[in-house]
Amino acid sequence: MGEPLRTLETPDGRTLAFAVWGDPEGFPILVLHGTPGCRLVRWPREELYADLGVCSVTHDRAGYGRSDRNHGRRVVDEVADVRALADELGFDRFGVSGGSGGGPHALACAALLPDRVVRAVCDVGVAPLGTPGLEQDAWLAGMDPENVKEFGWALAGQDVLARELQAMQQQFEEQVRVDPSTILQDVDMSESDRAELARPEMVQILRESTFEWAVNGVGGWVDDDLAVLQPWGFDPADISVPVLVRYGMTDVFVPPTHGEWLAANVPGCIVKINDAAGHLGADPEQEIAENARWLSAGIAPDGSRTHSPAAS
Repeated sequence: MGEPLRTLETPDGRTLAFAVWGDPEGFPILVLHGTPGCRLVRWPREELYADLGVCSVTHDRAGYGRSDRNHGRRVVDEVADVRALADELGFDRFGVSGGSGGGPHALACAALLPDRVVRAVCDVGVAPLGTPGLEQDAWLAGMDPENVKEFGWALAGQDVLARELQAMQQQFEEQVRVDPSTILQDVDMSESDRAELARPEMVQILRESTFEWAVNGVGGWVDDDLAVLQPWGFDPADISVPVLVRYGMTDVFVPPTHGEWLAANVPGCIVKINDAAGHLGADPEQEIAENARWLSAGIAPDGSRTHSPAAS
């Protein structure tokens, strides 16, 4: 069993909660959770990380779980927390991986910590909204109506968003108490994602994390939604470290248009597309292993390609 709860004080005086899994002496990987999420979103068969020779560190992004909120934070503000966490653990050089809403935050670390981040993974991450990213219609195209509705609340303002997310969180908790696999029953997901949600490991993750990410309210979720819709505070075109961009063609949470934009705009990135998978991937243990090999040794997954303008 790893260390499921440790804390540090950030330079600006906030508490940051984190967890350490796998081999403490292994290659360090900082894994940034999605939206919503928390430090407990990790693969439950924790020996996988040790078998891969990695020390996987997760943390509660500001406002989630046991981490203090950072009101008005932008995507770029995650970089200071990642730096503080790496300093606390004595990581000079490390990999960063972010999934879904964690994807932009991982890219921020790649852009602004090139002296510390060896390589990065952006897994089903969203693209920027507006210049230099996708215009609103393209950004929302292909999203399930439930997702579109959530971002509509965010565009309506923090008060509306907080009220609606609190109601959604209450519904999530009620569903998880009965059957975690039904947590997204209102979303018209792909068959791939429905199969992933039914995995016993995913059921365990949801049981452990759903209550924890909102243990002190939905502030982290609110701030994540607002942050991804605002200017991120950095330009993905400035990234100089190697990045693996992954996305699935049947994703209705972050449609493939986002992955395509990132593939075309993150310089020199490696791209892995799964034609059948949705937002949750298709083989979690294989994908974790592929990410670990990429981050630690620069070994690209089978079937990936280096993006070039001609491949756009």
